[in-house]
Amino acid sequence: MTQTTQRPSRRAAAIDAARARALARTPMQSVIHGAVQSTPFLLVIVPFGLLFGVVATKAGFNLAEVMGFTVLVLAGASQFTAVQLMTDHAPVWLVILSSLAVNLRMAMYSASMVPWLGGASQPARAAVAYSLIDQTYVLSIEHFQNVPKLSMGQRLAYFTGTAILMCGSWIVFCFIGATAGRAIPASIPLDFTVPITFLAMIAPALRTPAHVAAATVAVVVSLALGTLPAGVGPMIAALLAMLTGAGIETLTLRRRAGA
Repeated sequence: MTQTTQRPSRRAAAIDAARARALARTPMQSVIHGAVQSTPFLLVIVPFGLLFGVVATKAGFNLAEVMGFTVLVLAGASQFTAVQLMTDHAPVWLVILSSLAVNLRMAMYSASMVPWLGGASQPARAAVAYSLIDQTYVLSIEHFQNVPKLSMGQRLAYFTGTAILMCGSWIVFCFIGATAGRAIPASIPLDFTVPITFLAMIAPALRTPAHVAAATVAVVVSLALGTLPAGVGPMIAALLAMLTGAGIETLTLRRRAGA
């Protein structure tokens, strides 16, 4: 009995200590902390960036086009989609619409960041919007929710740290893939990084029945709608998953209130 009560108290004490350290950090320390916590995702960003550089070069893009595309779009899934459609000589409107559809989840990311960064200056919000990718979003929203009393400066600094490492690495390794990617043996599969990225981001967030239900609905609906045009199925699945998660969360809160 004593051991059972000690474990939660130790965990709670560790969480409180981590929050205290986060609140005590200066903006520069928060930048470093964000960068350090981003490092595991380099295992995904590095091969994914190399892969895009290789694929785009083999599709006929020159170095300037590859890097211009990478810096301006800064969205791996959309970049791969656009390159594939352009290789197939698809019309421009289809390339644009498909790329937007693939990355429509960024609109949902942005909406969920408003409570945390909505009060920042307009230039700061623009910089966040530009560098908002899957990795920077997941790391930041997790940190903000775990330490809700962070100042605006600390939140922006943490996000900046994740963005410097994640976005910077993406650009650098796209360049390496475009220039030296031909030296990578074809026997080394780089595309395995795509599913691993999302598994690594989603798994830690499955902490409640609402999260698990939302993830289950998203997977089932995405597979069921796999024949739809690129990006459409996942977007529908995301909307249904959010409704499912919100519904279960509401029921859970009502039961607790009535208990």
